[in-house]
Amino acid sequence: MAASSGLASQQFLKTVVRTFVAGPRAVNINGKPYYSGAFRPFPVTTSRTSSVLYFDSRTCSVVDSLCNTALGICHLAQAVKDDTGDTVALIKGVGDKGAIEDVKHVVEMARRASSRRGVLHTDFLTPPVLKESVLALENLADVKAVAHGGYPQAERCRLSVGHPDAFTADPDVVAAMSISGNFGFQPCSHGDFLGSILGTGITRDKLGDIILQGEKGAHILLVPELVDFLTSSLDKVGNVSVTCKRMPLIALEYEPPRTMSFKTVEASLRIDAIASAGFKISRSKLVDLISSGDVRVNWTNVMKNNTTIKTGDIISVSGKGRLKIGEINSTKKGKFAVELIRYL
Repeated sequence: MAASSGLASQQFLKTVVRTFVAGPRAVNINGKPYYSGAFRPFPVTTSRTSSVLYFDSRTCSVVDSLCNTALGICHLAQAVKDDTGDTVALIKGVGDKGAIEDVKHVVEMARRASSRRGVLHTDFLTPPVLKESVLALENLADVKAVAHGGYPQAERCRLSVGHPDAFTADPDVVAAMSISGNFGFQPCSHGDFLGSILGTGITRDKLGDIILQGEKGAHILLVPELVDFLTSSLDKVGNVSVTCKRMPLIALEYEPPRTMSFKTVEASLRIDAIASAGFKISRSKLVDLISSGDVRVNWTNVMKNNTTIKTGDIISVSGKGRLKIGEINSTKKGKFAVELIRYL
C-alpha cells in the first residue's frame, strides 16, 4: 500500500499499521479510501510434499522432527480430507469467541487461496489459534499450510495457506531484528520491549516472539514490511537508548526457556486461587489484576475471578511473567493438587 508524501506522517503510518489486514479491504484515511493487501500470493515450496504435523501440548508449539532449524520453518501436514461442513463446524472445538473469529478468518483465507490456486499469509498467530487453525484446515481438501516462526521454538507463527500446487518456493514472511543498547544498569523485561514497540503504532499481530539477550538487548521477529518503519521509529526501550538493525534469521540467538515446577493444593480450580499461588501474590491483589485486564489465559484476557483453569492452560500476568498448568489430581479431602510450571 502506497501513500502520498502529504499523508506520510507518523499518524498515517500508525493508521496503516493498524489497518494492515488480510485481503483487499477498503480503509478510510483522511476521508479517502485506501486498500490494504498485506496478504498477497507468494510462491512457496517445501522439502517434502507430504509431512506430519505434531503439536506439542506441553510447549504450545508446532514440532516437526525435520524442521529447517536454520530458518525455523515447520512444514505442516497437507490436508487431504473432503471439504465437508461450513467454517463454524470446522472450528467447533474452539472455546474463546475471539479465537473462533481468528480461526474462521484463517479458514476462509485458506479456502480463498485454494480456489485461486495461490498462497496467502496470516499475521502472527497465538499458539492456541495456530493449533485450532491447523486442526480446522485438516478438514479441507486441496489446502496446505506451512508455519513460519523464525526459529524452531517459536510460539507465535504465521501460516502460509493455499493450494498445494502453488507452494513452489520458501516465502520471505518473517524478518528478524536486533534491538541493542546498554541494558547493563537498566535491565528491561519482555513487557518493556513489547510496550515500546507497540508504542510506535505497530499492532501485536505484526510481531512474533521477542527473545531477550540480557545486557545486549533483544532479538525480535516481525513482518518484513515493517522493518524499515520500526528501525526509524524505535529509539528507546524504557529509559535506554537503542539501535535497531535487521539481521538474518540464522543469526538469532535463543535457548529453551528455563522453568521451575512446584505443586499447590487448592480448594478449587478458580484462576484467582491458582494464579495467586503460582505467582506468590495475595488473592486480593490477583483479583485487582484481573479487574484491570492484566491477567490472561491462553493469550486471552480474563475478566472473571471464577474462571476455571485446566491442564495445559498458560496463565500470564502483566509484570509477573507466566506459568503453565501441569497435572491436576484430586485429593482424598476433595481438594485439587495442581502442578505449576513457572517460566523464569
